Amino acid sequence: MSDNKSEHPADHPEVPDGASRPADAGPAGTPSSSPSAASAGPAGSSSAPPSAFSSASSTASSTASPSASTSPSGEAAQRASTDAPESASTVTPGMGAGAPAGATAPDELPKHAPVGGAPNIPIGKMAEAGKSAPAVPGEPASASEAAASAAPQRPGAAPAGFGQAPDFTAHHPPPPGAIPPEPPRYLRPSDSAWAVFGRIVAARARQLFDRAGQRITQRTLRIGVSARIFHPEPGGQGLRGKTLQYLEESIAHWVMSRDVIVFMIPTVGHQGMLHPSNIRLRDYAKHLDGLLLQGGADVSPQTYAEISPRPEWPGDRVRDMYELELLHEFVESGKPVLGVCRGCQLINVAFGGTLYQDIASDVPTADVHVSEHYDQHRHAITFPEGSTFASMFPGRREAIVNSIHHQAVRNLGRDLTVEAVSASDGLIEAVRYRRSPFVVGVQWHPEFHRAGGPELLDCTPLLDTFLRSARETRF
Repeated sequence: MSDNKSEHPADHPEVPDGASRPADAGPAGTPSSSPSAASAGPAGSSSAPPSAFSSASSTASSTASPSASTSPSGEAAQRASTDAPESASTVTPGMGAGAPAGATAPDELPKHAPVGGAPNIPIGKMAEAGKSAPAVPGEPASASEAAASAAPQRPGAAPAGFGQAPDFTAHHPPPPGAIPPEPPRYLRPSDSAWAVFGRIVAARARQLFDRAGQRITQRTLRIGVSARIFHPEPGGQGLRGKTLQYLEESIAHWVMSRDVIVFMIPTVGHQGMLHPSNIRLRDYAKHLDGLLLQGGADVSPQTYAEISPRPEWPGDRVRDMYELELLHEFVESGKPVLGVCRGCQLINVAFGGTLYQDIASDVPTADVHVSEHYDQHRHAITFPEGSTFASMFPGRREAIVNSIHHQAVRNLGRDLTVEAVSASDGLIEAVRYRRSPFVVGVQWHPEFHRAGGPELLDCTPLLDTFLRSARETRF
């Protein structure tokens, strides 16, 4: 950039308030300030006392730089811009650039008007005059507040007291109405320490009980299934010479289809002798949520005080005793029981009922209920009016089920009601015990229905009702 280029007015640095512009940079038509002008004013103007002037001159000369001392205008600028309070010229409010030439306040030095025409008013002088001034450290809060409220504030200026150090000794009470006249509602005036402690303990106990109840209700159901027993054959080798207890896969998968854990419940005795253990069948009834009695061998006629007319149908007396005890333990525990085929017959016998030992011999007019086709053999059933099965399968009074049994319910046991009958011959196909939440037996095999074809009765509502009762009665 060329040194001969004239400077723009904006290139001059702005002179802060309280500092005079140098004498050679004053505006046109304004008398330039010089040491001689400061010492001798125009005729008729009042001059400052010699003591004040000499004090200001000595202070300005002591703080002036070497360059300012060699130039009269630099000396005036340095003297006007010093921070010493005694060298700062003060004027009364209202005296600015527009004041008459040579007019000064009493006991004051003449001062050039600051840039913008705003007067430079020292804090101490304004406080003495009772005008607005910022609060200074060490000044009483009441004086600062009075000064702030008395003087008008310039637009855009910082509020009074802005930036000052906080006074930690001052008392600042809350405004009226900030504190409610009464204590909060969560506080009780009559509360004692023991009362508050008791409420804390009660709240904690409720929280623990809620968590425990949530864990119980959300726990996966555990359903026990009675075991089928294979008795050793005379002279059998290997496994055929051992007592086997097993679970049919289809019945387990049918129950597990509803996200249920299945346990096979073994017997706890052998040949009438208890196993040397503290575990009893009542322990299974205590820890499991429901019982399913699966199908298998015939119920022995000895179990319902009858004699078998044919030696090839002795039934399974050992399994009868095991399942009857298991059934009664679950009933006494209030847990639900579902019997399938043989399980339905066992429920009837458990409550004092009897069975047809062979349908073809005892009821010659009855239809065929068992054949070589096994689970592919089927027939129709009906639901009596008012039965729970009629509401369990709404809109259906008749259905098709499989038939794989040669025995059936003859005399109904006590407190049992009929839930379904064979449509062609009237044989009982389902029973329910009235004095328990859910003790139901069905003569058909619902676990075979999904593979038997879409025309067979969908027994999912039966399984869901059984599991719902297990969930509701496991507490």
